[in-house]
Formats: sequence, C-alpha cells, structure tokens
Amino acid sequence: MEGDSLTLYTDITELQRDDMIVWIFGLQKSLIARINGATRDISINDVFDGRFRDRLQVNDQTGDLTITNITTQHTGLYQVNINSVKEISYRFNVIVYARLPVPVISRNVSQCSNCSLLCSVMNVSDVKDVSLSWYKGNSLLSIISVSDLNIRLSLPLEVEYQDTNTYRCVLNNPITNQTQHLNITHLCQTCSALTIILICCAVGCLMIVASVLIFCICRKQKNTEQQGKLTLLLIM
Repeated sequence: MEGDSLTLYTDITELQRDDMIVWIFGLQKSLIARINGATRDISINDVFDGRFRDRLQVNDQTGDLTITNITTQHTGLYQVNINSVKEISYRFNVIVYARLPVPVISRNVSQCSNCSLLCSVMNVSDVKDVSLSWYKGNSLLSIISVSDLNIRLSLPLEVEYQDTNTYRCVLNNPITNQTQHLNITHLCQTCSALTIILICCAVGCLMIVASVLIFCICRKQKNTEQQGKLTLLLIM
C-alpha cells in the first residue's frame, strides 16, 4: 500500500568479499543501487524524475533493498544480480496500490414508493483493480468491478422502509478494503414522514411571516394614532 516500506531480499546471509550486488528497475534496467562485498561501499542512483530520492536503503550485510514511503510510481519490475562464485538473479514484480476512499451512500430522492439507495465512489486517480459491493449481513447482494477507476463508480440498492437487516457497501482491491455501513433510519424516511416534515416547515414559515405582518400593522396603527393626537393638539 502507499506509504508502506517494502524490502526485497537477496537471500544472502552475509556478504562475502567477492560478492557484487546490483539492483536494477524497470524494463530499461536502470541501475538504482550497488554494493561491493569487499569494501561494503554502497552507491544509490536516483532515476525517473526523483521517484526514488531519499527512499532507498541497502543492507550492508545482506544487500537487501528497502524502499520507504512507497507510492504507485514504484510499481514495476525489480531485479537483483548477485555476482559471486556464480551469478544469480532474482526478479520481483511489485504492485503498489493506492489507499482506498470510503464509499458514500446516498438516497435517490426521486423515488418515493420504496427506499432507493446508491453507493458511490467519486473520481480517484491511481486506484486499480477495485470492486464495489453491497452486503446484507455477510451475504453478497451485488458487485461491480473495474480495472481503472477514472470515472464515478456506483451501485444501487433498494430496501424496505421497515427493514431491520444490516447492510454495508464495500470498496476493495486485492489487499485492502473500505466499508460504509447503511443507516436505514437516517436515510430511509417514508414519504409520509417527509411530507410531515415539509408541512411543519411550511407552517413554521407562515407563522413567522404572519408575526412580521402583525407587528408591522400594529406599529403602523400606533403611528397613525400618535399623528392624530398631535393634529388635535395643534387645532386646540
């Protein structure tokens, strides 16, 4: 996963004087690290626009290569060549997965006859080999999978208003997952309940408007009475 440290092993217990270990990366076989068994000198080369800068460590006893704080840019083919009494090579195919976002569950407000829900994940770069699933308890209800998530990924679900089962939406890749649990009480209000809420809001607004109008009328009437008294005094 992104942010982890990854160690690639040479399978050597201890370097010998005649050992020379070379680490290369990518199809172009770019040199990224070398260690001399005789002197224990370690040389590290940064390539590919600084993607390995300050991230590579080589064990001076075994020649193992460690990449710290890895990102998806470190995905690729690694090879170590061990030149000793005989030449040995090992290859490592590394796939670094981006950390997954938490899926979002929302209600389709255009539906009133039942509770229509949508679990979705918005645009996320560097997310590969993911699937989005709905579960009822531990039972899988539906699933959708993509290899590259560069658009919105969503999966619908319909439940009864009085359903007491537990539902969860899960976004996962081969090594991790993110889960969002459904709160039916919060999202699945019946239409009648929604209507009551709207009516209460409307009544509240009307009461406020009425109060303002009454206040204005009373104030205007008071001003009129005061003006009448003042006119009467001037006549006298």
